[in-house]
Amino acid sequence: MRFEFATATRIIFGTGTASELGNISSQFGTHALVVTGSNPDRVGDIIAHLSSASINHTIYPVKGEPTIDIVNSGKEKALSTGCDMVISIGGGSVLDCGKAIAALIPNDGEILDYLEVIGKGQKLQNQPLSFIAVPTTAGTGAEVTKNAVVASPDHRVKVSLRDNRMLPDIALVDPALTYSMPKSITATTGMDALTQVLEPYVSHLANPVTDGFCREGLRRAGRSLRQVYDNPTDVSAREDMAMVSLLGGLALANAKLGAVHGFAGPLGGMFSAPHGAICAVLLHHVMKANIHALQNREPDNPTLRRYDEIAQLMFADTSATAQMAMDWIDETSERFKIQGLKAYGITESDFDTIIEKSSRSSSMKGNPIVLTNDELAEILSSAL
Repeated sequence: MRFEFATATRIIFGTGTASELGNISSQFGTHALVVTGSNPDRVGDIIAHLSSASINHTIYPVKGEPTIDIVNSGKEKALSTGCDMVISIGGGSVLDCGKAIAALIPNDGEILDYLEVIGKGQKLQNQPLSFIAVPTTAGTGAEVTKNAVVASPDHRVKVSLRDNRMLPDIALVDPALTYSMPKSITATTGMDALTQVLEPYVSHLANPVTDGFCREGLRRAGRSLRQVYDNPTDVSAREDMAMVSLLGGLALANAKLGAVHGFAGPLGGMFSAPHGAICAVLLHHVMKANIHALQNREPDNPTLRRYDEIAQLMFADTSATAQMAMDWIDETSERFKIQGLKAYGITESDFDTIIEKSSRSSSMKGNPIVLTNDELAEILSSAL
């Protein structure tokens, strides 16, 4: 057995920990580029902790998911204002944007020199600027991953900038920051978090360390995913889902994901569809396809047992089966008002392009078995 494990230098988790941002950031510099969502006022109370610690800061609001142009503009702003560290406060897109900017500031060349799939995929030459991640949603786990997902509208795809040195210096996870999430965001980010503790558990790159994170995450998601949607003020459920997100990030960064996220990158780049909603609508169908393919082509593969274990962990029931988990996921998606792929303008005429792009994605390489193009098309058809 051989595996590697890498994560953020320091993880701080707990309600109220956002108040420590000023003191923590003072260890890394004196002028921060603060990347936020489109309305920085929403995180004004957190940014105020920087002022209290005499940390100069330049605000860089980001609307939507980071694109090549948005990342380039952020790099230019940081350089022009003399920023010596980057802090992201927001959802996964905000975290990824800051992570990419921090990586590119000390490195020459264009972002396409370093992007996977559509670029040269070169490794960074120099250590990224210090980076602190403060998530305000419970879904992506980007606070502990070593990649930044960046959209290229020209290529109609989302791809990664990836390097072990891009792992945040500090992941500051305060569940209280998720309390104000709209119900729809709670739903889609929660489904993403569930997917990200499920896919690494059945990945062919799973290892004992990531397995531990996934098992704990599956238990917490099973008891709290629906609860946090039905009762948004449930503090314990909010804490559970913030932990699921963190655990998923730790797992996927070291064991990869699978076909759900293999599809999600290209779909998100080609169509205006929320990432978590894509994960939600695909998850059941990918599970079904993987189980069927394993039964037919690799019936002795131990991953088959893991699909039953997923249900047993989620429901705290040793008799639970994979089919019960798939039914629960379907019922949860219906409760969360998750729409099919057709709602985003996706049709069968798009399948060939989607499959071609998905087959080259990094996430697809973690799937427990290589799916045929026909199997991938059947997943998309079932998810319409």
